[in-house]
Amino acid sequence: MTGSIPRASWGRPLRWMKTLFDVRRSEAGPVVTAACGFFFVLTALMLLRPVRDAIGMVRGVETIRWLFMTTAVVTLALNPVFGFLVGRLRRPLFVAATYGFFCLTLVVFWVLLTFAPFAIAQGGGQAFYVWFSVINVFGTMVFWALVSDHFTREQSARLFALIAIGGTLGAVFGPWLTSRLAEPLGATHLLPVSALFLSLGALAAWRLARITPSPMEARMEGEAHPSHDPEPIGGGAWDGLHAVVRSPYLAGIAGYVLLMAMMATFVYLTRLQLVAGVAAEPDAMAALLARIDMWTQVVFLALQLAMATRFTRRVDTGHALVLLPLATALGFASLAVQGALLVLFLLDAANRAVQRGVARPAREMLFTVVPRNDKYKAKAFIDTFVYRMGDVLGAQMERTLAGAGWAVGGLAGVAVPLALAWAALAMWLGRLHRKRGNLAPSGAGPFPGAR
Repeated sequence: MTGSIPRASWGRPLRWMKTLFDVRRSEAGPVVTAACGFFFVLTALMLLRPVRDAIGMVRGVETIRWLFMTTAVVTLALNPVFGFLVGRLRRPLFVAATYGFFCLTLVVFWVLLTFAPFAIAQGGGQAFYVWFSVINVFGTMVFWALVSDHFTREQSARLFALIAIGGTLGAVFGPWLTSRLAEPLGATHLLPVSALFLSLGALAAWRLARITPSPMEARMEGEAHPSHDPEPIGGGAWDGLHAVVRSPYLAGIAGYVLLMAMMATFVYLTRLQLVAGVAAEPDAMAALLARIDMWTQVVFLALQLAMATRFTRRVDTGHALVLLPLATALGFASLAVQGALLVLFLLDAANRAVQRGVARPAREMLFTVVPRNDKYKAKAFIDTFVYRMGDVLGAQMERTLAGAGWAVGGLAGVAVPLALAWAALAMWLGRLHRKRGNLAPSGAGPFPGAR
């Protein structure tokens, strides 16, 4: 392959990767490149997430609930634009253009928030909240689409959890930077820093497309092009929506993502209200939220490291997907019994740990058995608009319950049954994935899916 690394240059580190993570010699370069790229992308996004939350909370949690709806509308409006560009541009150029545009908008927001703060007033902060929320889902979706398009189904089972560890390291490093820099520099001055890391992520994505070898096997029978073919995909702007409507499998993935976003929103809004009671000033709130994010990421980095090793990856895709709804149900039940701040933070940490450390790699595997067009367009619709609609539904449901005077126990009474239905959907998706990919029923390969 173009980016092959000589045998002597790897030596003992390569043997260690082979023994512990089942990474083969020809895969070492692409895996390291993908992990570094995901590190840069999540550093950029997690560095700004506390800043977004602190700016959004300036006018209270009620504003956040309505900003969710605005974000969903903007995301829906961008989906046909995204589908059109995917169909017309070569994929490496499309990925570079996407990250380049996001970097440019972050710099523009920094200029406005720094040099014209009174002219744009609070409206500019709310616009930044919405736009960063859009970048957050599109940025990670584009990178995972590229990764799933450059590794075979068999490789994804062995390597996706390891690549996700690179993202988790970025998710630790980003909030750490924010916690150190938000108060001395000011939260808004972190925007160009985020743009720099996002640019590095774009370079890693370009490099991955250059060095990825030809797949060892076809990902889908009858797929017209090899998965590394950089030519434009073609098709229409609304292909993603049409594919989800026509396919029960893709509709099931959409349902899984919708429920996941609703549950995460329940926890997110409760956490913001508690933190606002401790630190009301935006820079201080950003620093506190960053410290919480950092320690949460450290917790599930340990989980990811355990799950990525070849010795512990024995769970198939369906069982991996079901871990998140079951952990969420258990967490809300515990919160109903003991509604303390510590329990909420533990629920938040566990939810994010299982979501990113276990469920996310398994969910990405679901797209390795769909046509190339759906890897980008249907995935984009699900991971952006459907996800943000889950935010909207979760926020409005939480608002309704709060307005009715329901305490945390009442929220748990709604969340637990939803989580159990979510778990049933996860098992159904696992069976369909096994059938589509001609995988063994159980135990035949490493987590997060059997070979």
